[in-house]
Amino acid sequence: MIQLIVGKKGKGKTKHLIDSVNKAVGDCKGNIVYLDKNIKHMYELSNKIRLINVTDYPIDNSDEFVGFITGIMSEDHDLEQVYLDSFLKIAHLEDKDISNVLKKLEKLSDHFNIKFVLSISMDQEELPDFAKSQVLLAL
Repeated sequence: MIQLIVGKKGKGKTKHLIDSVNKAVGDCKGNIVYLDKNIKHMYELSNKIRLINVTDYPIDNSDEFVGFITGIMSEDHDLEQVYLDSFLKIAHLEDKDISNVLKKLEKLSDHFNIKFVLSISMDQEELPDFAKSQVLLAL
């Protein structure tokens, strides 16, 4: 399952994402990973959540980003949920079509039964048509 939190920059997507991931800790039996472009929110996240600063790794394009995600998944067989803040930035998709990466994440989610929650800095109307049904929250 993929869920999207969408809205223009500065609308409060990160706060909703952090609230959502912290709430998930109580219900989740497996592991949770939170991917971000920095560690600024480290102290706002439960210590049961693994925070990964994606910019620490040599990722230069969206294909490498998907490879990075699959590497995380292959390393942790108890992984249940992945939260991605600043999705467009960490996936190198700013001003690009996000369809291909969303479809790849959806396949991974279905195959490995991992929930992905993404914050995306764009309005719901700007999303590809197939992704509009995945919107959890539009700000």
